[in-house]
Amino acid sequence: MAQGIAEIFAALKSADVEFIVVGGVAAVLQGAPITTLDLDIVHRRTPENVNRLARALESLDAVYRHDPRRLRPDASHLIGPGHQLTETAHGPLDCLGTVEDSTTYDDLLPHAEPIEVEGISILVLSLPRLIEIKTKLSRPKDKLMLLQLEATLAERTKNDS
Repeated sequence: MAQGIAEIFAALKSADVEFIVVGGVAAVLQGAPITTLDLDIVHRRTPENVNRLARALESLDAVYRHDPRRLRPDASHLIGPGHQLTETAHGPLDCLGTVEDSTTYDDLLPHAEPIEVEGISILVLSLPRLIEIKTKLSRPKDKLMLLQLEATLAERTKNDS
């Protein structure tokens, strides 16, 4: 796992942020042979957790990507269902209030599995649930990733039998 992503995980865990890794990094952590440039998380949108996430983002020197003003996300941005696309001192981090139409952290929690990354236990969205989400998306990159995810799940299922 790239050092930058491990640093982001460490900052989030140090701040006690409740989050689930989704997207490409979730796939990589479960053995999918894909390349991804950003870390996507869905965070619990309670006021307490959002405040912890805002503090973690501050410690990571996070600013909005592609915004020359270098604005920083705060709790008022993070409490909503939208996507906050940031660049941190350790790489890109996308903080998602929801995925799909309105699927929240609490909705995803039963489909998350703990995985240890460089000594840090994090929750990662399961491959079957990630496949469900990617199936609903129409972007070409999601369709390509879907092929890799399905092949990885099939290989894992074959090896488990």
